[in-house]
Amino acid sequence: MYIIKVRGKAKIPDYIQFRDDHFALIAYFRADRPLKNMEKYGLEGHAEKLKSIIEAIPFGKLEKLYI
Repeated sequence: MYIIKVRGKAKIPDYIQFRDDHFALIAYFRADRPLKNMEKYGLEGHAEKLKSIIEAIPFGKLEKLYI
């Protein structure tokens, strides 16, 4: 799974995307909102780690998500 942080413009907020190994979009949510429904993506129990990863990654850079 891959993660990318997309910078919003003007009134559009920043977003986070999760993509699978074929780069198909799995999840798309606002960066400033709490993580919800993580069990749907197989990431339950990793909310704190994901929060720190989201804060640390730069905008626009696709990174492999190791959890």
